[in-house]
Amino acid sequence: MATKIRLQRFGKKGKPFYHVVVADARAPRDGKFIERLGSYNPNTNPATIELNFDKAVTWVLNGAEPTDTARAILSYKGVLYKKHLEGGIRKGALTQEQADAKFATWLETKAGKIAGKTEGLATTKAEARKAALAAEAKKNEDRAAAIAAKNAPVAEEVVEEVATEEAPAVEAEAATEAPAEETQAEDKAE
Repeated sequence: MATKIRLQRFGKKGKPFYHVVVADARAPRDGKFIERLGSYNPNTNPATIELNFDKAVTWVLNGAEPTDTARAILSYKGVLYKKHLEGGIRKGALTQEQADAKFATWLETKAGKIAGKTEGLATTKAEARKAALAAEAKKNEDRAAAIAAKNAPVAEEVVEEVATEEAPAVEAEAATEAPAEETQAEDKAE
C-alpha cells in the first residue's frame, strides 16, 4: 500500500485550516486516513505549524511520500533534514553525535530566522499604527482649527473700523477714475 503525507482541508470558505495526515494514496483528500501528524494554519503570519516530529520522521523513513505542500512543511520543520542526517548515519559518513550537533545548530538558526521575521512584522505593524495615529491627530487638529475659525465671534468694532477706512478710499478711487474717463470722452469727441 502506497502511503502519502498530505493535507486534509478544514475551515470555512476563504479561511482554510489543514491537518497533516498520512493516508493511502487512493483515499480521497478529506477521506479516510491512517494517522494524523499535525496541523497547518496558513491564515496567520507566519503560518502556524504544529507537527509531531518523531512520528513524521518515522513515516518519512518508512517510505511515505509527501505531496509538494507537505514536503515544504516537513522541510520547514526539519523532518527532511533529519532524514538526510539519518541516511548519513546509516552509511557511516556521520556519527550520531555529529548528526545531533548539526541538527541542533540548524534548529537554532531556523529559530533565529523565525524570531527575526516575527519581530520585523511586529515593528512594521507598530510603525503603521503610530503613523495612522499621527495622521488622525493632525486631521483632528485641522478639523478643530476650522471649527474654531468658523465659530469665532467677529468683533463689531473691527468691522466698523474697516468699513470707515474703506469708504473714503473707495470715494477717492472713484474721484480719480471719473476725470480720466471724462478726458477720454473729450478726446474721442474732437
